[in-house]
Order: sequence, then structure tokens, then C-alpha cells
Amino acid sequence: MAPEQIIQRYSGLARKAMEGDPVTDCGPDAFADGCFGAAGYDDTAGLPEGALLASLGCGNPVAVADLRAGQTVLDLGSGGGIDVLLSARRVGPYGKAYGLDASPDMVELARRNAVGVDNVEFLHGTIEAIPLPGHMVDVVISNCVINLSSDKAAVLAETFRVLKPGGRFGVSDVVTVHALDPELRAATEQRIGCVAGSLTVGEYRDLLAATGFVGTTITLTADHGDGVHSAIIQAVKPAILPGLEIRPMRESDAAQVLAIYQAGLDTGQASFETVAPSWEGFTAGKLAHLRYVAADTETGEVVGWVAASPVSGRPVYEGVIEHSVYVHPGCQAHGIGRALMTAFITASEDAGVWTIQTGVFPENAPSLSLHQALGFRVVGTRERIGRHHGLWRDVILLERRTGSDGGEL
Repeated sequence: MAPEQIIQRYSGLARKAMEGDPVTDCGPDAFADGCFGAAGYDDTAGLPEGALLASLGCGNPVAVADLRAGQTVLDLGSGGGIDVLLSARRVGPYGKAYGLDASPDMVELARRNAVGVDNVEFLHGTIEAIPLPGHMVDVVISNCVINLSSDKAAVLAETFRVLKPGGRFGVSDVVTVHALDPELRAATEQRIGCVAGSLTVGEYRDLLAATGFVGTTITLTADHGDGVHSAIIQAVKPAILPGLEIRPMRESDAAQVLAIYQAGLDTGQASFETVAPSWEGFTAGKLAHLRYVAADTETGEVVGWVAASPVSGRPVYEGVIEHSVYVHPGCQAHGIGRALMTAFITASEDAGVWTIQTGVFPENAPSLSLHQALGFRVVGTRERIGRHHGLWRDVILLERRTGSDGGEL
């Protein structure tokens, strides 16, 4: 369904709700079996009838959003406003709840439902181009809307942009456990409607990771048959100091990444290497994923980076990686390396890595301390393993082991 058709469809439902009629967006079986709409909530006392009549979601994201007093929350595709109003209760008078919807009629309906509530604001716009500044939202929620977008990469990129470092993504959505053949998808859409545009669980995970989110969990909540489920999808934007952001490394970061690399090599304590490679050489030796930078949110200046390399091409070692982490010499001792490593470890666990290993010169006390604080253990010392600037040097080997399910091995 084209975006214009989706807007028209939901505008019609909004007008129906404003006339006092209940509206539905899926077949009766979907509502009965999967708690679509207001049936998915247990805390609606005191909400306007109009918000309940126009509840079109596939779950209750507010219940898992862990909202706290004073926070700012954004609901993507807010419809009649039920999730925004529930969020406003939880963040309290010093917090703020925004709702965003592409249907002007839905925005009008939501504003009517929110009369007298001071800490809410409903915005007209698309979830692919969120009309809010960057780094201002603590939590983004959504209820059975992202699956309707034809550009989910843009939705997640915009979500990542508006979230503060450490901000959380917690949505209800419709997913499939495997790719559906066209005939089955068409039949399922006709039966419950809400499967339109849904991603598989694997596709959702991959897209969140590519955007920069870590700590992803996808919990199936209701089975609608034919491999279609309602689900709660949760993820986190990596935390770091205010004014900075951890995001995936881009090709446009090349010059700054290599300059920081060279500055680290110049200390004589980072590596046996003495000259940073070309960008082509750098990328050839690193995994395509698990590359992150810490960057200034105003200027875009890169102040640190972390990346992974495979230890072997043999399948048995596919979950074993070696990493490198470097911080600009003018930005050290501010927790940037720790933040990068924390995000990297979580992303590695998301990717199924079970062992992260590295080698550190014994003289590099700050690096040894950082790694051990983050769960790395010393597994041995390779004595006089190589000559560096004419001197034989030892290397301390460290590793951090985790199971693919996040549990320690």
C-alpha cells in the first residue's frame, strides 16, 4: 500500500472515531487472538473514550518502555493518542510526551483527546523525517506502525538521530519468523491486515544493528498464524558523555580515523605497527560490521574509534574476534574508550561473538586497566614476541568470553 493510501485509510478511521464510532484496522480474529487495540492495555482508566475508540495497535509498548519521571518520550504513529497519554502519566509534569502522525485527522483527534493534559504535544509529519531536533528524546515507542513504512531504514535512522545517548527504543510491531512467499503474505494480509510490510525477525535485528543500536531483543508476544507474530522490539542507543555520540563508522570518517590511529602508534605503546595503513588496507583487515566511532554531535569530529578483525577464516572461529580501540590524544581520560568498548561488547554479543581477544604491551597500564574493568582476563604473556623500535617486547594476551545468548561461558 502506498504512503498516500495509508494516510487516507487512517484519516478515514480518525474521522469515524471523531463521530463516536469504534474503529478497527485488522480482522476480528486478530483482535481476539493478539490483543490488538485497547484490549492490549490494562491501565486505561480515566482515558478519553475517543482515545480508546481509535486504539489500533498490536500491543502495549508503554508497559515495557521503562518510562521515568522527567523523561521525554516520542510515539511514532501516535494515532488517537492512547500511548502518548499513558506515557504522559508516567513521565509526570516535568516530562514530555510527543506524538507524531502523518494523518492530519489523527493529529486532530489526538489533540481533542488530550485537552487539559499539559505535558503532551502532537506533531504532524512522517516517521521517516521526524520534525524534532537531534538528541532530545529519552525513549521512542511505537505501536504497529513501523511495519507500514516503505523506508524502515530511514525510520530507524531518524529514531537514532532524535534519541539521546543511552536512549531507548521500545516498540510493538508485527514481524514474521521467516520470509513469506507472496501468495501466503497476500492471504495473511487479507486475513489480519496488519502484516503489511512486516520484516522478519532477522531483518529487524540486522537493520537495528546497521543503524547503530545495540542490546537488541525481540520478544514474540502473540501468534497470528502463518509465521506472523506481534512482538516487542527493544534496543539502546549507546551511552556516552553529553555532546558525543557513538555511531557506526562511515567511509567519510576515514581521514579522522586514520589520524587517530597514527597518533596512537606514535606513542609507541599501542601496537608493533609504526605507520597507519591506507583506508583500503584498514577496511580490508576489519570486519564490515562492529566498527564504531565516538563523534562530536555538533561538529561531527571523530574523537575515538573501535573495530574488529577476524582471527581466522576457519568456520570454527567465526565467533572469535580481535579488536582495536583508539582515542584522540586530546580526549583521553574522559571515559570515551570505556564507552566505545561497552557499546562494542554489547554489539558483539548481539552478533553472536563468544570471544573477544586482544594483545596489550605490559607498559600500557591504562589499556590493561580498561580491559580488565570490562571483564577481560589475562590468559598469558608472549615474551619477547617481536622487536619494536629496536627493542624486544612482551605482549599480554587478554580475552573476554561470552555465550551467544549473552551468558558467560
